[in-house]
Amino acid sequence: MRSLYMLTLAAGTAALAVASPAFAQDNEKAPFDGVYVGGTIGFDAQPNDGNETILFDRNLDGKFGDPVTTSGGANAFSPGFCGGAATSTANLACRNDKDNISYSARIGFDKQFGNIVAGVVGEFGKSQVRDSVSAFSTTPASYTMTREVDYNANVRLRLGYAANTTLFYATGGPAYAKLDHSFTTSNTANSFTERGKNSSWGYVAGGGIEQKLGRHFSIGLEYLYNQYKDDDYRVRAGAGSAPATNPFILAPNTTGTDFARSGDQFRWHSVRATAQFRF
Repeated sequence: MRSLYMLTLAAGTAALAVASPAFAQDNEKAPFDGVYVGGTIGFDAQPNDGNETILFDRNLDGKFGDPVTTSGGANAFSPGFCGGAATSTANLACRNDKDNISYSARIGFDKQFGNIVAGVVGEFGKSQVRDSVSAFSTTPASYTMTREVDYNANVRLRLGYAANTTLFYATGGPAYAKLDHSFTTSNTANSFTERGKNSSWGYVAGGGIEQKLGRHFSIGLEYLYNQYKDDDYRVRAGAGSAPATNPFILAPNTTGTDFARSGDQFRWHSVRATAQFRF
């Protein structure tokens, strides 16, 4: 009887030993499953926009591309344009657009199905890129239109492949940016009035890699392409103290002339380091 008892105990102990790893494996949380919070810091760079110009609506019909001419019929902006901020009134002297750091906070949720990971992430942060375009008149005078990011946010889907504790993923979704617009000029004769909304919608898309460093913490590297529609900002040149022969108020339209950027998309590339804490 004692031998039977010992045999049964031994068999039960062996069965438990075999079952325990499988039980632990079944109940162990997948590496990329659940809610996480984190942040990013990186560098944003704009594509080359050296061909951008300022367009004019001389008759105020809402259509841009009108020539601005002097009383003698000459092109008042024959010196040309540059894709940057003017540093003088002549020789198309401009400084390059500003590429700079960006940072954001994020919260997300992933669900892991074997090696496949699907999820959603929301971000709120700021990019410090600055984008300008300048026009040069024969006066001589310079006119510069500039846009910057006040803050930006996005909601993105993520889809990736997990190789053990390393995740490779693609991501993309809609984005919103609050922009700051500004206008500067060396022209002190005309008056200038700015108008237009600062809210801008667009999208972000890219991909990245995330590496778990423990049960809760992970770091990564991510690339995003950012594009926002920015086609509403206008500047109107009025009479001010300029004479009636001034190109912006020359008859038959003496009310003024509207300015708009030829590039209605605000774009940049982001490369960021990421850090996440998973619950």
